[in-house]
Parts: sequence; C-alpha cells; structure tokens
Amino acid sequence: MLKAISKFIFWLSGWQVSGEIPPDLSKAVIIAAPHTSYWDFLYARAAFFILGLPLRITIKKEVVNAPFFGWFARKLGAIAIDRTPKNGSLKRKASMVDAMVDILQAHEKMIMMITPEGTRKYVPRWKTGFYRVAEKAEVPIILGFLDYATKTAGIGPVFYPTGNYDKDLEEILAFYRTKTGKYPEKGVR
Repeated sequence: MLKAISKFIFWLSGWQVSGEIPPDLSKAVIIAAPHTSYWDFLYARAAFFILGLPLRITIKKEVVNAPFFGWFARKLGAIAIDRTPKNGSLKRKASMVDAMVDILQAHEKMIMMITPEGTRKYVPRWKTGFYRVAEKAEVPIILGFLDYATKTAGIGPVFYPTGNYDKDLEEILAFYRTKTGKYPEKGVR
C-alpha cells in the first residue's frame, strides 16, 4: 500500500526514481542529502518505498512513543533513539553513534537513513556520525540523493569507508555537489 501511494505521489509531482542497491547488500547506512527542506523526507521516504529498501530512520523516542503519531512514524520505518544530551542532567546510556551501531547490529537486514547535515539549514561542515556509524558497524555507506533540478530521487554509489575520513568525505561530497536541493543555498558546497 505504501509503495502504491509513493508511486502515485511521484507520478503526481513529476518525480522519478533512479538506481538500486546491490541485491546481496543486507546492511548499510544510507545518506539522504541534500537535506534543505521538510519536503525532503516525503520524497526520500517515498523513493525508498518504491525501491523496496528495508529502510529505518532513528527518531527521538518521544515521537515514536507518542499515541497516534508514534504508530504512523513506526509505519514509516522509525526506530526510537534516546537523544538526551550525553552531558546533560539526564545522561543516556550510549553515544548516538553507539546506539545506532547497536540498532544496526541487532537486525539481520537493515538500511539506516541518516541526514549528514543534521538540519535543514546550511552548515559549513557535515556531522561525522553517519561515517562513524558505518565504520563501527562495518557496513557501507549508500549515497542516497534528491535532485530537485531533475526531480530525481535515488541511489548513487555504494561507498566503503577507508578510515581516512577527510579523503572519504571529499569523495562523497564530490557526488553531492552535482545534486541540487530544494533550497540550493543550503546544500553542499
């Protein structure tokens, strides 16, 4: 049902889906970028339903545990995560990276979506969490994208972290510099 709704949304809005992941890939982190608008979630999630990816998204536990919206969020692939600040008065048990690694390792098949900007606003540098999760869980990074210029959502290359974050990030960013966000001024530079 969600796949059919997603196809209808894409047909209605003129969007298309591109790419696929290797069929033998059972676990990965997928980057969803550029992330410049609330609309990004709709198009990215719809594209991944169409592609049939076993996608999961970490969302703060308060949203996932909410009465009605929690049910809806779980249907979209949400998994609760404790986002309490690590050095706050209420300490969480593990770092965000460790919590995400634990979630990945607890499942036989899972693609975990992460937005490396961590916000819809322009940031001069991406957060490193997506890379650290992939590295620690020993899974590849799939370059998922939205390109508003061509109205294409999809899967780019599968990238395997080498441990050299700066070099790897430059290769990843080179791919995303060819993609246009809804608000290009907020995207990768």
